[in-house]
Amino acid sequence: MTGTNMTEDRDELHFLPLGGSGEIGMNLNLYGFGPKDRQDWIMVDCGVSFADIYYPGIDLLMPEIGFIEDRKDHLLGMIITHAHEDHVGAVAHLWPYLRCPVYATPFTAILLRGKLEEQGLLDQVEIHEIPLGGSFTAGPFEVEYVTLTHSILEPNALRIKTPLGNIFHTGDWKIDPDPLIGDAVDATQMGNIGDEGVLALVCDSTNVFNVQPTGSEKAVRDNMIQLLSGKKGRIFCTTFASNVVRVETLAKVAEASGRHLCLVGASLKRNVAAARKAGYLTDFPPVVDEEEAGYLPPEKVLFVCTGCQGEARAAMMRIAQDNHRSISISRGDTVVFSSKIIPGNELTLGRLHNHLVDKGADVITEKDAFVHVSGHPGQKELLQMYNWTRPDILVPVHGELRHMTHQAELGQSHGIEKTIVPRNGHRIRLAPEGPELLDEVEHGYMALDGQFLVSAEDEAIVTRRRLMYNGGLVVSLVLKPDFDLACTPEITILGLVDDDEGGLIPYIRQHILDRYDRLPDRVLRNDSALKEEIRIVARRSGKAFGNRETGPVTIVNILRLDG
Repeated sequence: MTGTNMTEDRDELHFLPLGGSGEIGMNLNLYGFGPKDRQDWIMVDCGVSFADIYYPGIDLLMPEIGFIEDRKDHLLGMIITHAHEDHVGAVAHLWPYLRCPVYATPFTAILLRGKLEEQGLLDQVEIHEIPLGGSFTAGPFEVEYVTLTHSILEPNALRIKTPLGNIFHTGDWKIDPDPLIGDAVDATQMGNIGDEGVLALVCDSTNVFNVQPTGSEKAVRDNMIQLLSGKKGRIFCTTFASNVVRVETLAKVAEASGRHLCLVGASLKRNVAAARKAGYLTDFPPVVDEEEAGYLPPEKVLFVCTGCQGEARAAMMRIAQDNHRSISISRGDTVVFSSKIIPGNELTLGRLHNHLVDKGADVITEKDAFVHVSGHPGQKELLQMYNWTRPDILVPVHGELRHMTHQAELGQSHGIEKTIVPRNGHRIRLAPEGPELLDEVEHGYMALDGQFLVSAEDEAIVTRRRLMYNGGLVVSLVLKPDFDLACTPEITILGLVDDDEGGLIPYIRQHILDRYDRLPDRVLRNDSALKEEIRIVARRSGKAFGNRETGPVTIVNILRLDG
């Protein structure tokens, strides 16, 4: 056998992120084992991200999965580390293209079944519920769930054993010495994992710029009880619906201050119900419904609401805008944003905060008081993870490029000689002779537009974006059989500023007529050629009027009359 054939037939261990590397959110990671072009694959996490203004009309983005869809017969399963949307939110949307088994721990499995039921897929998806600390085998991969701590129930790392070495994939994590619900990180177990050998540590980078440890949920609870117990008026607290531990903290605040607890928002109620079904929140207090809470004295109620990022349809925004049928905010009330301000949401939240202050509410955020603690590791926690696992290779993920690069530098300064900073689409060989970037595969984003899943650069979305920035024109022409115009061109403007005299439409119409009179018969006979000629002149005149920097999106309609 030649050396070339031996190389082609040798087993290799690959890592390939399609989401979450170079961005925070939308996590989707692939691990492949076998000869390069004949590998078996597992997928770790399948998440979404919230769209920004660059994708008008779109709520959710998720990774483009063409690479693994082409290899779905060799996809052994989706393995979900925990139930945050950026790790599990795309499963119900992308699973129909892949149709593989799904693995999750009990709390995550409960929430996932609800998502699949909403999509009519529950009876089709094979969900393997793995107990905390459990393991399973999928082809050449032996996968063990390792419980860590985070800002959600049942956060798991994965120890992935392969014939070429072990991978420790952290998922989202921190070291919380007193997590309140669930167990603390088992330092002995982590040390044993390092003793047994870790080829590659694939590690969360979100809080790498924080020099100090992240902190404990118990400290937040103690401070929130002290901060809010003396408040008058209604108390509104908004947090991530998935942060069940924080919701329990707010229940303790209500209990300590003699208030009834009211949950506002469907996702919040769904997460609490899932936690109770999974055996958590056993001493959770009774909850009053929203209509009943509206009649309680202000000093006797604490509302926990969805919408900590200013989401337009979430409870907090609806209440602030007086669009909730039972609940309102009055002068003297307190509104606590018990959450991190996600980068990109500053303007939206700033407007919401100001709106609440204008109503007379006292607004408290993480910048004003200790009302939130992150679920991701700071530098001291990262160094502890390096000490535990002692990896040959460090692969930073779950962060923007600056986060991942900084973690690679941190690892190198701590004695990890081999590091590689991936981008989405980078296929990296971890073993043998790794790490090495092999190539860049097809990748990108998909957008959920209502019930349709389309490319994020679909023409419809691109056109919306252009309309948002440039405005639009619609020109309609009616032609007689002899090519004369039956009437003057009808013009509709969309999102374009006109002058006081309304001169934009006559200006464009005149340019169209001037051009039309000079067109040869061969163009007038051909709808496509005619549309393009009129589109160009209309767009140019729309741009010239008012000295605009760009021309509007222009659509031309042609109607030909019969003889």
